[in-house]
Amino acid sequence: MERAAVRLRGVGKRFDGGVEAMRDLDLSVAPGEFVSIVGASGCGKSTLLRVIAGLVPGSEGTVEVHGEPVTGPREDVGLMFQRPALLPWKTSLENVLLPIRVRRRITHDDVREAMRLLTLFDLEGFEHGFPSQLSGGMRQRVALARLMMTGAGVRLLDEPFGAVDELTRETLNLHLLRVHERTASATVLVTHTISEAVLMSDRVIVMTSRPGTVAAEVPIPLERPRSPEMAYSQRFQELALTVRRALGPSGSEGGRPS
Repeated sequence: MERAAVRLRGVGKRFDGGVEAMRDLDLSVAPGEFVSIVGASGCGKSTLLRVIAGLVPGSEGTVEVHGEPVTGPREDVGLMFQRPALLPWKTSLENVLLPIRVRRRITHDDVREAMRLLTLFDLEGFEHGFPSQLSGGMRQRVALARLMMTGAGVRLLDEPFGAVDELTRETLNLHLLRVHERTASATVLVTHTISEAVLMSDRVIVMTSRPGTVAAEVPIPLERPRSPEMAYSQRFQELALTVRRALGPSGSEGGRPS
């Protein structure tokens, strides 16, 4: 049996002041699997990613990445937030190379790989541009390229496209799909948008309201490679409706079936 890339058993999280963000949460993500997390605001989705990333400890339960207990941040886990968090005084190329620079000296091979990723994300010609010279969508693509530059076996994305317009979001989804379908990394995406979760994922995890735990798992048996046109199919709409019903009356922000 293949070892899980991510495994949580009975994980809970209480913050100072008694706020219980998660309770008795079980989750397993296989290598190469794309899993989306949906749920009402405040249900612990972002906390879940931070616990997996080792940025905050769980209050109970066990968290493992590639079979090893998570005791702090790990080089084989990459995390991307809603805001791209690029260094404004560094160029696109320099920002993409940051994960390497903090570990060791940059080589010519590193530069070639960073340029390959920038080209993959349609940023060729902007490698020497600064964040202030790029659009919001372009900055997010630089951040995605930086995430891929880590070579992490586990990629965590916390609503990375929530602040961009719908057309830009669709473009970014396509870029992320294209990269994911070429790699064996496990990806966990937190999103408020049901259609995005269905389009991207092999499974959608629906969380309860706080304290968050797994309310339902919805398999997404759509063929890959995926495309936005799939959203118009009856099967896609049925899957989106299944997720919407699992969310219950609290729903998800921006969570209509299509």
